[in-house]
Amino acid sequence: MKIYNCIKDFKPIRNTVVTVGTFDGVHLGHQAIFNIMKQEAETIGGETVVITFYPHPRIVLGLDSEHLRFINTQEKKINRLEEAGIDHLIIVPFNKEFAGISSEEFINDLVVEKIHPKIIVTGFDHHFGKDRGGSFEMLSKIGKEKGFKVIKVAAQYVNDVPVSSTKIRKLLNNGAVLAANNFLGYEYSITGKVVKGKSIGRNIGFPTANIAVADEFKLIAAVGVYACRVEYMGQLYKGMCNIGYRPTVNHGDLTIEVHVFDFDQQIYGEEITIIFVDRMRDERKFNSLEELSNQLMQDKEHALKILS
Repeated sequence: MKIYNCIKDFKPIRNTVVTVGTFDGVHLGHQAIFNIMKQEAETIGGETVVITFYPHPRIVLGLDSEHLRFINTQEKKINRLEEAGIDHLIIVPFNKEFAGISSEEFINDLVVEKIHPKIIVTGFDHHFGKDRGGSFEMLSKIGKEKGFKVIKVAAQYVNDVPVSSTKIRKLLNNGAVLAANNFLGYEYSITGKVVKGKSIGRNIGFPTANIAVADEFKLIAAVGVYACRVEYMGQLYKGMCNIGYRPTVNHGDLTIEVHVFDFDQQIYGEEITIIFVDRMRDERKFNSLEELSNQLMQDKEHALKILS
């Protein structure tokens, strides 16, 4: 996948199939759009182009940015777009000046002028541009004038519920990672660097890797104990993760710590990815470290059953 950090850097090619969006999550609904794009590109001998924005428009415009969190970091989103088989990714720098451009100007002066799309593919309810004025109807009108075709992809459903980033965020905020994964089409994950903790887990036979997440806008799933897999140096390990405040030892601050089964390497300062499979229980305060240790043994058995 070729990546461009400005739409003006893109050199026009024949028969481009284009879509525009923020694509947080790169979920099943987005994947349906990408699959249609690839099919159309193969039919006309063209290539796929995704146009997205960074930073996220809602951050720049201050739209509830205090509570705004994203399913994927920018780096992970790029990786998932590449895994989806996209040929070209254009990352448009988003600022308040750009936010003032009307949807018609964006399509005419940038997309049509710089990319020359043969086909534009859009989601069933997608709106874009200033005041979200861009729509399927607007694109269709311009397409008739400029000579490109517009395809609207229907909503994707899981258990009769339409897939959306908003729905997935709500599920993760409630700790329902298994349900969220069904909407994503892959397993939700958190990547971070391993930092030193207080070694309490090691003292009771359950050493943990505590991770720090650099991206302040990364969505962290709800407090609780999860069955997970851990990716480190290209290898996958089974484990269990606690997101919470460690009330038994009165820690106070939110931590993300993972106990990796059958693993005894020192990895401080290294990057790991925790891949969440299912939530096992709430975090709770125990009367003693011995009681906590007994619960962790039960949690490990439970996690191994889930992960098997």
